[in-house]
Amino acid sequence: MGALDVSKIVQGRQGWRLITCIWLHAGVVHLLINVLCLLFIGIRLEQEFGFVRIGLVYLISGFGGSLMSALFIRSSISVGASGALFGLIGSMLSELITNWSLYANKVAALLTLVFVIVVNLALGILPRVDNFAHIGGLISGFLLGFVVFIRPQFAWINQKRVAPGQETAPVKRKHKTYQYILWLAAVVLLIVGFTVAIVLLFRGYNANDHCSWCHYLSCVPTKKWKCNSSPQTCTVMQQPNTLDLTCDGTGTHHSYSIAGATQDQISQLCNSLCS
Repeated sequence: MGALDVSKIVQGRQGWRLITCIWLHAGVVHLLINVLCLLFIGIRLEQEFGFVRIGLVYLISGFGGSLMSALFIRSSISVGASGALFGLIGSMLSELITNWSLYANKVAALLTLVFVIVVNLALGILPRVDNFAHIGGLISGFLLGFVVFIRPQFAWINQKRVAPGQETAPVKRKHKTYQYILWLAAVVLLIVGFTVAIVLLFRGYNANDHCSWCHYLSCVPTKKWKCNSSPQTCTVMQQPNTLDLTCDGTGTHHSYSIAGATQDQISQLCNSLCS
């Protein structure tokens, strides 16, 4: 149906799933939550910047969230617009930063946005929540905000509104220097980041092989819940003095200095590796 399924994206070359998964949801409740969040966040941004720029941030952020999710979550199917919504939140943060001089209560606004982001990312460590999509969307939206939400400084705007015959101090530049620097840096990071991520994804790259702790960003197991309710299985390679295990669910790999490991030891290590 178009859900984010890494095996079909990589082996089946169905890259369109990176976009279509944004429009699918895991039930009515999931859909209603995302719609309410979109209304709460999107209305203010659309009134300020128009639907074209907001739509651009929404789509690209959703795509960025799907990319990060696909690089880390290899065995689960994912749907939802949460990555795109986090992108809008991230763009609000970068918009505040790049247009810093235009705001009055800038510190309060900054602290509020940071608090909202931290709380929502913290909720993402619950099971069955794709926090990698949230993080990828947040980063994408944050960078996009520097590009599409840049606004001219007040002095330049006021200069255009001066009545005939009235003199004002001339303002040559529409934007400040730091705004141009942030714009350029964001463009470069977006192009490089998306290019590298797409190439790695279609080469079958598993990010968990190079980051053994990153899976905790999406789910932290506790006594009250497990991050994977299905039985844990691992691919085992027994060497003379080492035991190589790869979690089939997460793709996490680790080598243990154990000679002649028993089945119970392997099961315990597998459960620990996959948790």
